[in-house]
Amino acid sequence: MTSFLAIAWNGARELLRQPLVLILVTVPPLFMVLMAHVPYLALESEEKLIKDSALAVLFLVGLLAAVFCASNTLALELRTGTALAVLAKPVSRAKFILAKYAGVAVALLLIGIVNLICALLCSRMAPNLYQALDPPARMVIFGGILAGLGTAGYTNFFQHRQFVGDAVMSISGFIAVFFVVVLFLDKEWNRQEFGALVDWRMLPAGILILCALLVLASVALACSTRLELMPTLAVCSIIFLLGLMTDYLFGRAASEGALWAKALYAALPNWQLFWMADALEGEKTIPTGYILRALSYVGCYLVAALSVAMALFEDRELA
Repeated sequence: MTSFLAIAWNGARELLRQPLVLILVTVPPLFMVLMAHVPYLALESEEKLIKDSALAVLFLVGLLAAVFCASNTLALELRTGTALAVLAKPVSRAKFILAKYAGVAVALLLIGIVNLICALLCSRMAPNLYQALDPPARMVIFGGILAGLGTAGYTNFFQHRQFVGDAVMSISGFIAVFFVVVLFLDKEWNRQEFGALVDWRMLPAGILILCALLVLASVALACSTRLELMPTLAVCSIIFLLGLMTDYLFGRAASEGALWAKALYAALPNWQLFWMADALEGEKTIPTGYILRALSYVGCYLVAALSVAMALFEDRELA
């Protein structure tokens, strides 16, 4: 168990030191702020448009992060020989793959949670002609990013620590702390009921998106046992596009009993199951039972994808 945790933690730490990860926890939140303060003249539908756009940004950023993290943590180590050095010790290949996925999941969830917090803030920053802008919510994002970069700059200069890794962790921590504080404040810095202005219905929708990212990360990890970064990105892009159309391409044939359609329908992840932005129309909410069924689907798919990854890695030449 100690070796598993060590491999997972080292993998997550190396991923969080990548410059792309720093970009993914700074640029998307800033883009969400800009998006939330643009008057769309959408006939009083600005709030829904902003919420849908924020969830879409969360999804797209997570897709890029999932493929990059899964490919970078395994393909790079295979190419540089680090994996061979680790497996020369009493560590099985199955444990190595599972630990690598655990490290990818930690890094991916950190990126996703930061962007999910910013998406929740967008639900209270929607432009309204009859209300003021939301300085406290903007302070969470701008203040968290500036405080995180300042802290990383200090530790890098005075303690000679790695800048990117400290920046990612500091930004994540500051944004989370500032978010909790702002939940007690309204748009004019007055005390309010906890989280009164945030649309918490977006939280289960964001959780489903994070589940989809974990599924894609398992697919990318299986691909990276044999492929480099760019081929893995191409394969995952194809799987993502096909997964968006599984109901249209294979759903009807599968319901009619075609074995080939059933096989493809089960093998391809159905991303539409995780995109529930339309379910937030009006005062609707996402049922808890649906989330539990989605989590069971994710668990089954992770078992299948990681089993394929371990099978592909079992006879992979490492030298």
